[in-house]
Amino acid sequence: MSVSAQTERMYRCELGLQGGCGYYAGDATEYVFQDVREAYGLHFRYKFDQRWALQVKGLAHHIKGQFTAGETTASPVNVLGQPWETQMVNVDVVGEFNFFRFGVRQYDERIKPITPYIGVGIGIGMCMEPNWAWRGYSPVVQVYVPFVVGVKWKIADRWQLQAAWQHNVYFADNLEGIDELNNAHNLNGSNFSNNDVTSQLTVGIVFEFAKDRKICALCE
Repeated sequence: MSVSAQTERMYRCELGLQGGCGYYAGDATEYVFQDVREAYGLHFRYKFDQRWALQVKGLAHHIKGQFTAGETTASPVNVLGQPWETQMVNVDVVGEFNFFRFGVRQYDERIKPITPYIGVGIGIGMCMEPNWAWRGYSPVVQVYVPFVVGVKWKIADRWQLQAAWQHNVYFADNLEGIDELNNAHNLNGSNFSNNDVTSQLTVGIVFEFAKDRKICALCE
């Protein structure tokens, strides 16, 4: 019993579904939370222990930018009278840290059924930019850094709920696909904060599996 009391068995892997809303902020928006649209996806998470985890997530979301008259004189958007919008698909890998030891308490009194968490990682986003030459869309792939803040809540032995806000900072300023708007203020290359960003607020349900093996016959 002295051995089992020192080791908590836990589910090492998770699969989760989430949905919510997201927005884009860049040269084609005037303020944050403009043109909020739907976002949805799924994730796989591997837990090293109750505090540290690695998550791989795929998320699709529709983003949109509103153009005002006079922003550009050459953009076909003004000619066509259509706002800019596109579908984005993001895939990222994020390292996570739980503020509390998270899980189902067996022996360790420090383990909690709810915890806030933070994360940072690297990701690749693909957007369908408008191609004005042939009035269609072209796929464009960009790299970004995701920053995550969220809350996890253990509702059953193998189930949990979570809510997360993710902020993606791109190494690019061309999600709009309009040359006149990609560097409207001549700051590219000198001001990292001028790059485009997207953000998503999602809630989801998570299923856990791959529980640790017993270390002795008397362990639960």
